[in-house]
Parts: sequence; C-alpha cells; structure tokens
Amino acid sequence: MKEIFVKGAKENNLKNVDLTIPRDKLVVFSGLSGSGKSSLAFDTIFAEGQRKYMESLSSYARMFLGQMQKPDVEYIEGLSPAVSIDQKTTSKNPRSTVGTVTEIYDYLRLLYARIGKPHCPKCGREIERQTVDQITDKIMARTGAKTLVVAPIVRGRKGEYKKELEQLKRAGYVRVKVDGVTYTLDEEILLEKNVKHEIGVIIDRLIIKEGVERRVSEAVESAIKLADGLVVADFDGEEVLYSTRYACPHCEISFEELAPRLFSFNNPYGACPHCTGLGFTQEVDPKLLIKDENLTLREGGIRAGGMFIDTSKMIFNEFKVLAKTYGFSLDVPVKDLPESVLNIIFYGTDGDRIPIEYNSKAFSGTFNVAYEGIVNNLQRRYRETSSDMVKSEIARYMRDVPCTVCHGKRLKPEALAVTVGGVNIYELCEMSVVKMDKFIGELKLTNTEEMIAHRILKEIHARLNFLINVGLGYLTLSRSASTLSGGESQRIRLATQIGSGLTGVLYILDEPSIGLHQRDNQKLLNSLKGLRDLGNTLIVVEHDEETLREADYIVDIGPGAGVHGGEIVAQGTVEDIMHCKDSITGKYLSGEYKINVPMARRPVGDRWLTIKGAEQNNLKGLTVDFPVGVFTAVTGVSGSGKSSLVNEILYPALSNKLMNSHLIEGKYKSIEGFEHFDKVICIDQSPIGRTPRSNPATYTGVFGPIRELFASLPEAKSRGYTAGRFSFNVSGGRCEHCSGDGIIQIEMHFLPDIYIPCEVCKGARYNRETLEVKYKGKSIGDVLEMTVEEALEFFKNVPKIKSKIQTLYDVGLGYIKLGQSSTTLSGGEAQRVKLATELSKRSTGKTIYILDEPTTGLHSHDVARLIDILSRLTDNGNTVVVIEHNLDVIKVADYVIDLGPEGGEGGGRVIAKGTPEQIAMSKESATGEFLKKALG
Repeated sequence: MKEIFVKGAKENNLKNVDLTIPRDKLVVFSGLSGSGKSSLAFDTIFAEGQRKYMESLSSYARMFLGQMQKPDVEYIEGLSPAVSIDQKTTSKNPRSTVGTVTEIYDYLRLLYARIGKPHCPKCGREIERQTVDQITDKIMARTGAKTLVVAPIVRGRKGEYKKELEQLKRAGYVRVKVDGVTYTLDEEILLEKNVKHEIGVIIDRLIIKEGVERRVSEAVESAIKLADGLVVADFDGEEVLYSTRYACPHCEISFEELAPRLFSFNNPYGACPHCTGLGFTQEVDPKLLIKDENLTLREGGIRAGGMFIDTSKMIFNEFKVLAKTYGFSLDVPVKDLPESVLNIIFYGTDGDRIPIEYNSKAFSGTFNVAYEGIVNNLQRRYRETSSDMVKSEIARYMRDVPCTVCHGKRLKPEALAVTVGGVNIYELCEMSVVKMDKFIGELKLTNTEEMIAHRILKEIHARLNFLINVGLGYLTLSRSASTLSGGESQRIRLATQIGSGLTGVLYILDEPSIGLHQRDNQKLLNSLKGLRDLGNTLIVVEHDEETLREADYIVDIGPGAGVHGGEIVAQGTVEDIMHCKDSITGKYLSGEYKINVPMARRPVGDRWLTIKGAEQNNLKGLTVDFPVGVFTAVTGVSGSGKSSLVNEILYPALSNKLMNSHLIEGKYKSIEGFEHFDKVICIDQSPIGRTPRSNPATYTGVFGPIRELFASLPEAKSRGYTAGRFSFNVSGGRCEHCSGDGIIQIEMHFLPDIYIPCEVCKGARYNRETLEVKYKGKSIGDVLEMTVEEALEFFKNVPKIKSKIQTLYDVGLGYIKLGQSSTTLSGGEAQRVKLATELSKRSTGKTIYILDEPTTGLHSHDVARLIDILSRLTDNGNTVVVIEHNLDVIKVADYVIDLGPEGGEGGGRVIAKGTPEQIAMSKESATGEFLKKALG
C-alpha cells in the first residue's frame, strides 16, 4: 500500500477521525497545543503499530513482553513496524553517557584494545613485552622468600578443575593455593561448579631444595599457556604482575592483554574500584547540615541528621562538652564559629575521648567516648542501614562529589595509561563531537594499525557525523545522559536510527526541533529527509515554521484545543493549509496572523543583577549583567552555555540567597544586586505532581475555596460537613473503595496494569452522602469534571474562585478539566498551570521569574498568549529571564544576552547584548542573523 488509512480514531479528544496519510513522505502533524496531535500520532498510530508487531510474536515472547491494549480506533491499514522517537527517553542511569547511548564508546573501546599503546601508570614509559626467561630470572631474583606462589593456573573462572589439579600432582608439585586457602595435592580438593575460582601453583623452598629454577620456569610456562600470557607471583602476600605481553621493567608493573572490557567503566576489569566507574561518590555535605547560619548551636543552627539524632537531647550534650573542651560558645551564630570548630562538629575529635553524659531508658551515666562528628555519623549510618526510609532521609544531606581516586575519569589507571594518537580514551571523550571527528580523521597510523583500525574508524566517523548533522556537534561523549534535554535525547536517538540504515519503517517524532537554534535547523531537516529517502515514512508532531514549510504533507488538527479540537481541519501541502480559512496554522503560515514587535520596549534602568567570573562547564569566566524590572531573553546556538549560566548558576545562587535553600551552585566568583528581589521562581516543564491525585484545581489552590463554598451551603451545614468533607485526599467524604482516586489499579503481573473506573463511585471520587450536597445543581464531583472554560462561567459570581480559574483560562488552558490528573498533562501544559498559579498570587513586584524554553510544545497562537502572560508579570514590576530559541519571543524581549559564537568549547562567551535591534546588527551573532529577518 502507498498510504496509511486510519478509520474512526477516538482516543482522548479525537472525534471519530478518518485520515489518509501518504507513505514514504515527511508528514507533519500541526495544530494548537492540546488539539489532539499526540493522541493521533502516538496514542493511536504508534500504539497500534506496536500492538500489531507484538501480536506477530510467539505467545511465549508476548507473555514476557506484555500485551498492549488496543487504542480506541476501528482499524488502521498500511501500517509498518513503528519506532517512536520522543522526548521522554532520557536515561537517568548515572552510568549512561552520550558515548554509551550512541554506541560510539563501544567502538572506541575496541579501537584502544586493538591499536592502543600501553604506558606504565607510574612512570609513563611505554610498556614492553617480556619473555618467559626474563620473567623466570626476575622471579628467581626474589626467591629469598620461603614460599613462592606462581599463578594463575585458573583466574576468576568457574569450574571443578579436577583434571588440572591431577596434572599438577603428576608433574611433581606439592601444594596449591585455591581461593586464598593452601592445600597439599594429596588432599581431595572439591570445587563448586558455579563459583569463580583462583588457583595458583606453590613452590615451597623448604620442601623442594633442588630444581627450583626448573620448577619456576615450568610454572611460568604453564601459567602463560593457561592465562593468555599473564603471570601473578605472590611473595609472602605481595602480589607482582608479569606478562609476556606488556610490562614495565623499571616499576615491575605488568598488565594483562588489552581487551575492550579494560576500557569499560561499567565492567569491574576497567572501572575505578573506588567509585565503581561512576566518576563520583555520594558524600554528606556539611553545608546542607547548616539550617541557618544566623542561628546559634543552642538555637539549632546546625541540623544533626533530623530523625536520626535527637538534637534537643543527646547531640546537645555532646555540643556542651565540645564547647567546654575546645573553648567555643554555643550562643554564637554558626557563621561566626571558627573553621576549626566546625571541623570538630562535623568530622569529630579524631579519636580523642571526651566525657559525655547520657541519660536515656537504655543507659545513663558519664562515658569517655571519641566524638564521631555529624558528617561521619550520617555517612556511617547510610552505609550500614538496610532501611530505605533512613537512607532517603540521610540522602537529603548528601551530594555527588568527584571521585578522589580517578577524579571523575571513571577508569582504572591501567586503562587511562593506554593512548591512541597521544591521548587516552577519557581525554578523547572529553573532546566535542566536532573536535573528535577532526582528531579521528587526522590520526597518523602505521600500515599495520591502519589495516586493523580501518573499519572501526569508519564506524566511529559515520556516527559522529550523524550527531553533527542533527545539530549535536557541541556535545562530548563523556557527558552524562541524565543531563541531556528532551530535545537533545531525541536527536541522539534520531542519529542512531539514521545510522541503522533501516527501510520501510514508520518513524514518529515529537518536536525534534526543540532546543535547536535556527542555524542548525536545516541540518536536522536534511537528516529527516535522508531518513525519508531511505524508504521510510516520517510522522513529525511539530510547531516549527521552517519544518512545516519543508514538509511533503501536513495534517492540521483542531480547530481549538481539548474538547474544541480532535478534528482534521486541513490536510495537504503547505499551500493547501495556507488556503484553508478554518486553519489557524495556515493563517500564521500565510502571515494573516503574526506576533507583532512591540511599539516600545521597557527602558533598562540603573538596577542590575550581576554574575561575575562564571566558569561553569564551557563558560569562559564571564561577567554578565541582567537588567532588573524588564523581560530578558538569553539566546545562543545549542550548547553555547545558556543553561550553564541561567539554570546552574543564576537560579541556584538566587534561591540559596533569597529563599535559604541548599541547591548546588555552578562555578562563579560572586553575585551582586540580589537585594533587588524578594524571591526567585523557576517555572519549568516538570510535572505538577507525580500521582493521579494532583490536578490543576489542587495545584493552583482554587480547590480550597471551592470546598469552602460547598461547606458553606445550607445542606452541608445541616449535616455538619466542613471543608474537609469535600477533600478526596482524606477519609470522611471520599469513596473509600478507591480511596478518592476515582479509579482502581488492577495488577496484571506479566501484562501492563489496568486502570478501571471505581465500580462504587463510578469515578466521582466521593461517597453518596457527599455527592448529595449540590451548588447550582452540581456536586463537588461534577465540578472536578468541568473544563476550565465551563467552570469560569459556573463560578462567575464567586470572585475568589473565578479569579484563580480566570488565570488558567488566560494561559490557554480553557480546555483542561479542573480535576484532570497531573500525569496526563504535557510538559507545556504543566508549565502553564504553574504560570497561572503565579499570576493568581498577589505580586510584590520584586520577584524574578526564570523560564527555560517555555515555548516547547506551543503553537504560534499559544506563544502569543504566553508572551502576554510574561508581559503581565513584567508590567507588575517583576523581572523575567527566559532561555529561548523562538524568534517570536526573542523579538518582543526588552533585552537580549546572546552567548556563543559556537557550542561546547567554541562557546561560553557573550557575543552581543542589548535590545533585539542591537543584536540584529551584530555581525558575530548567529541569533542576530535570523533576528534581522524576524524584525523585518
């Protein structure tokens, strides 16, 4: 078939949609936020494609993989195997890096194992090979020891080894060392089949007085044969490595044959043993234990571990004795205590005993004890406890700190001592993708090395180029996958798919342009077209105008959002969409609708917030000034340092200073001008709640006044109901069968869990008596089922409630339900709920709002609304700082700070600053080049 035909799609808000989509084309689904694009693309087409593929597998495979529920659609014809590339796939595993996710690191490990040049980790000399005679001579030179063990006959392998032990006995050996225990070969040695064993040959100088040299030589030869060249000699517990492959004769260090596993930080053979390959360790941070540095120890200025140590009793007794012994006061603010005193409080008395009085049910009296210190105490308890609750409580005071052994490099010294082209594998992974690609291309190899590495280098080069082509050339392979944005993660998966070379696949993507500067957008589009040209069908949910204009086919969904959407408004080419009168997307494409440049910008005054010496990640010691009381956009190409500056320095620094929080701050020297603010609020796209109980009504606080209104009704008063009766989170008025959830979760073991409406309350969340109390004919359950738009009309005569609901409507969320589960809201919707919550609060005019790409997931029509909201916040005297690529947002800002000029190492500088018009005139600014067109 040359088409995909969808019949009767009704998933979520879709209204019995019939749709024909051409195959082997780049198809874009457009429409307002919440119109039903994702419901059609992901919840219907992709879900059915996956389900049909699962049904083609054996029943045995389906039992373990689970059975997928059929989406609410009559049928879909012409489907191919479907691959979803969305933004929710970022790995949170700390062991996962860009290199491992893209599999480039696997090829690098192979490269270093095959042509790497090993060096001595101690002296740095290139490792030499040793012959059997050289090894024998060196061992004989040290045979002053009474007992000599030459190993391994077996090293870290499973088995019973009866035959090998019998051979040793026949060869005249007397004793062996098995798993650290010495046996004579006359004894019966029983080894477990499923346990890894270590077996070494023992030559005892006291028993065998002649022929020792011959026996050492024989043992060395047998070890070499059995252990692939590796020999471990044990001289009275001192283990020395020898090898016929690689060894440093100066330092007497050898290591085993180079293998890919040596360069893996996820394998014990290569990982740094101290941090097990993570590159960091979790340590209690003393700064997090300081509750308030302005309080004294007597007033509880230092936390002593919360629930683990009673600060009012035992710990205070210890503080009193410490103060007396070391001469400090308990009534001095923590900030004024000397560093030496704080070190004692946190890290103990270093074994010195002090008399401490204890008085508890278990024991009482005065005991001389070494004071452990709060940090050491918590660190020990964290290691020893088996309680998850205790661990999670202590974890609140812990931070990830670079490993003190490998310094964040993750690998053993032996692995880091192997080089290709003069750099080790860690140094190579620290290069940006662009720089690494150049390095790989310029490697000077011998003819033999070239023959060995040719195919490996070809694969590495191809994968690096795929990353560059989707605009990720600034990333490093060592970067943790958990730090990637949704857009970056999605483009990495896209690059991996392009590299796979598959054809006949249906790819479904969710806004791949997110986080991408306009300069790199064309690269991404070329990659998408390349995937299409291989013979694949691409369905892309997208708002980006350039992507829409280059699509082969557009499906515009709407006309509105939520209950007002779910219909096909227009479909066809760009011209077809532009000529459709009902398409809002078409109106923006044709220029009939547009976001105008403001007639006048807010003037920048003499109040500034200044960050000095910013050096986080790729920032080059910047001093950056943010004007107070205006709308500022922070711009720049992808990877230029925007998030490092705003999210890792500006927000945590302000939060710690203004709100007494304990966030980790990025590297900078000082911050000035924070006294202009009373609070900082970060409005991101994280969920407003993790459970179905959280919803827009509870998050915005409007549910409180609604419950109070119901409690004030005559019917409620006559029954003695309070506002608590109308809460579904506490016992009393809620349905106890579902505990107020309205749904029942049924565990299906091998199959996905099923959620069904509660059979008692029918999804209403409350018991029958509570639902009998009605306001204007509607129960509290009916109110939660109302859309924001319906609720606005329903509560129009209740100002306290209407004002909060109005803000939800103003941010473009008129279509969502008041009681809609937070887990069903998109990131953009969650962000707008947060914006509405802030708008509903009384403004002090001294708040700084920080937003990271708030246009993610928003249609141009919704962007216009967002700009109005941000303008309202700024007009109230507040300061708004936005990281953004969207030109419509940038062109309406009062002030722009543009970073660059490139991403990664090539970025981290302020390229231009000033009004959008001033940025547009900058010849060095890539943003200015595109902004010039947007400003007209």
